[in-house]
Amino acid sequence: TKKQKGSGFILQHHMYRLISHMTGIEDEDDQNFQLALKFAWSNFKFHHFLDVDSHKVQRSINGIHEKLMVHSDLSKAQSWMKMTEEFLNSPLPNTEGTKTDAHFSILSLLLILSGSPSNTDFTERLRLKEPEQKDSFDWGKYLMEGEDLDIGPYPDTPVNSEDEDSQRPISREDSGIQLDRTPQEDQDNENNKPVPPDARAWLEQHVVTPYWVPNASRFPHSLHLHSNLLNFWDQHLYNTDPLYLPEEKAFVTETQLIFNESVVRNVFFLNLTLNCLRSILEHIAVYGQAVCRLQKFIDEVTGYSSEPGPPGSSSKKGSDPPFRTYQAFVWALNKYFTSFKEELTTIEREIVCDDETITLSAVLERLRPHLAQIKVLHKVFCTGVAEVPPHTSNVVRASHLLNTLYKAILEYDSVGEASEQAVALLFSLWTETVRPYLEIVDEWIVHGHLFDPAKEFIIQRNKDVPVNHRDFWYATYTLYSVSETVENEEKQNDSASGSSGGEQGLGSRQLTMVSFLKPVLKQIIMAGKSMQLLKNLDCKEQSERSSRDAERKSLYTLFLESVQSRLCSQEQSPTDAVTEQQATNRSLVKCSPSWPNTWRSTMLYLEQNDFHERFSGGDFNVDRSSQSVTCQTFELTLRSCLYPHIQRRYIDCCGNLMKTLKKDYKLLEYLQAMRNYFLLEAGDTMYDFYTAIFDKVQEKESWQQPSFLNVQLQEAVGQRYPEDSSRLSIFLEPIDPARKKHPVNNLEVLTLSYKVPWPVDIVISSECQKIYNQVFLLLLQIKWAKYSLDTLRFMEGVALEEVKLKDPVNQQIHRMCLLRVKLMHFVNSLHNYIMTRILHSTGLEFQHQVQEAKDLDQLIKIHYKYLATIHDRCLLREKVSFVKEAIMKVLNLVLIFSDRWQAGFGAWKIESIDKMESDFKNCHMFLVTILNKAVCRGSFPHLVSLLSNLERTDRL
Repeated sequence: TKKQKGSGFILQHHMYRLISHMTGIEDEDDQNFQLALKFAWSNFKFHHFLDVDSHKVQRSINGIHEKLMVHSDLSKAQSWMKMTEEFLNSPLPNTEGTKTDAHFSILSLLLILSGSPSNTDFTERLRLKEPEQKDSFDWGKYLMEGEDLDIGPYPDTPVNSEDEDSQRPISREDSGIQLDRTPQEDQDNENNKPVPPDARAWLEQHVVTPYWVPNASRFPHSLHLHSNLLNFWDQHLYNTDPLYLPEEKAFVTETQLIFNESVVRNVFFLNLTLNCLRSILEHIAVYGQAVCRLQKFIDEVTGYSSEPGPPGSSSKKGSDPPFRTYQAFVWALNKYFTSFKEELTTIEREIVCDDETITLSAVLERLRPHLAQIKVLHKVFCTGVAEVPPHTSNVVRASHLLNTLYKAILEYDSVGEASEQAVALLFSLWTETVRPYLEIVDEWIVHGHLFDPAKEFIIQRNKDVPVNHRDFWYATYTLYSVSETVENEEKQNDSASGSSGGEQGLGSRQLTMVSFLKPVLKQIIMAGKSMQLLKNLDCKEQSERSSRDAERKSLYTLFLESVQSRLCSQEQSPTDAVTEQQATNRSLVKCSPSWPNTWRSTMLYLEQNDFHERFSGGDFNVDRSSQSVTCQTFELTLRSCLYPHIQRRYIDCCGNLMKTLKKDYKLLEYLQAMRNYFLLEAGDTMYDFYTAIFDKVQEKESWQQPSFLNVQLQEAVGQRYPEDSSRLSIFLEPIDPARKKHPVNNLEVLTLSYKVPWPVDIVISSECQKIYNQVFLLLLQIKWAKYSLDTLRFMEGVALEEVKLKDPVNQQIHRMCLLRVKLMHFVNSLHNYIMTRILHSTGLEFQHQVQEAKDLDQLIKIHYKYLATIHDRCLLREKVSFVKEAIMKVLNLVLIFSDRWQAGFGAWKIESIDKMESDFKNCHMFLVTILNKAVCRGSFPHLVSLLSNLERTDRL
């Protein structure tokens, strides 16, 4: 038809314009233009676009509103709903009605074109509506034109006000009491209309009965049966009990009781009996007492201020302010009671407006959630604050309060859906109360400063030990704990928690300290001490780290952001990429049906506690794409939202300290130097030193002179390690004169010393050098015995194979040679066992563990374990001292044998040879028997090689 052809021509004309505008091609005969035209025609004629689904668009609108509410963008959420509603209810040009397909089509287009509404900064602009023009035309005059009206003789006289008053209905009184009128009362009032008295008398009769005045006149508010239950009850008692005497009573309504704040005696309800009234008031009084007790505590902490300030401030003068944990707890309580008072104010306004009937049961039903929360708060206060004995230290008070909140959350969390509001309230209260503790931890692990002026933190700084002292790592901090069974303060030195196996001690004593910090307490201590040590080290990267630390967010902020992200994030689609951390969280934490509602309640409390205002600035940026993980328990929430931040800081601090010690302070080089000199790994250097001493001994010259010893040591070390020559020195220590009878003990007067600079002396302490010295003396004694046997010479012109055994002298020579071989085999077996099986293999394992150490405390433990291992395997423990004594007897026998060998044949006696052979045989058999038993038990597997070598001695 012509109409269809006309519309098709118009459509084609618009298509030409669209293609020219989008492609920039003006020539309609162009090949690309024709291809675009065919594509457009195909989509217009055979399009697959469905009509808009209004329900789907409405769900998208509601979804965006819910997302904005979850993200705490309240103003944006309100503007979004208001503007969409206004648009849907506004007419469009050439469209009849509201909420049409055209409306939803435009909204669908806007939703498709929109990016991320929650990440967009938006401020609603005020739109001024054009004022409606009032019709100033006088239609009454226009319509009445030409009509004759009789307006009386006095047209200018106004209408009588008394007639208007007579037509007004009975109004409600200001007190909220409405007078119920029976039909008979209304008829009497119409017939006998009273003359209005003066203002005061009229108020006394019509506003409220003056029940506060003694012997006040009784004014019936209503004659209905249900409003006079007490009168009928009194009448019943009067008729049944001849001794019953009615009391003087003042009768009020429930509205008057709710609205009035004063307490008046002999006040009764007309619709409630005395027992019923007492039951209701006792129920209310319990919560009132709890509120008064909590408010009194708030006033005490805030210095009797009506409006407490934020945590950390105090208006009380002349005394120290309460510690910060109590202030934070009070700050959280005050914010809750602010919202509670707002609810009471709302109820009071409704009572004043008197738009509906207000009863005690209705008010209690409305306040029931608040009353349950007050009960929870009062229970926490009584357990965590009120029951603490006076004069208790702040650290015990703070720990006990935090533990009480922590246990309360776990207790209510285990109930399930029935305690959603309680868990949400306690969680918001805990997040506020724990803030000072997390700020103390953050200041320590970030800036290396443990700022705790009120001494409320469980770790205290010992100011008597400076940072640059060698005992800094062990005696600087004290860990305070509270026993579960005995409520008293206990101390535990933090060296036990760090470097001397204190983790076992903590578990065995069952200390409560602060429950939520137990899993990361060691990391906090290590990170804090490491950062304090780093701040005092002169390293190149310190300034760069300080600038980065100044820009980072606090631990408390990161914790709240993690909680916020955990509450707000949406479920990630299967096609989205999942990070390693998200995969870990997804595997650790499972959802439970009750917790989404609990966390939504928690979110509302966080909003009430100024969470949105605190993080509404530009610094608060939540990753909207992160995995949404709801926690089943509060402990898992801490594990996913708090502990990772502490763990990352621990790795960063301790890693930086280890890197600084290894790179700038040459920790590994000093450890190697200790092995070189004390464990004789620098063989050539130490050989030059100790052979000079052994030569002096063999030549019967004096060698126990400090000058001689230090000169020999400096010459030996200076040739190959000149940087260590100034650090090494040797001293002479007195020994028991009884021990000097044995030659091998003469070396015990030597004490080797190596000057270790700070902070390396934290690892290589003086106690460590004592262990090194014990191993050093044992090695010197073995080296002396070996050197004595190695330097023996056979007699000139006499070969062993030429000795005639039948000659007694030759038999002595033969026995001495055999004994020498046996002694050499014993000493060489012992020497190889110590130097290879013990020192070398254990040293390789120690070097690998040092490279893998993550913190200084772990490195100290590795070093102590290494020294304990070589001390134990060198048979230096007191428990196996009898084995060492047997070895020392053999070594002493070697020195005696060497002296007699060098003295020549003339000094030999058959008795002395017999005694030396007997002593060696006894010591050898004793050692083989003892070592065999130890190896069979499996206690000392490293002794197998030594045992097998010693057993070969019998075959010689």
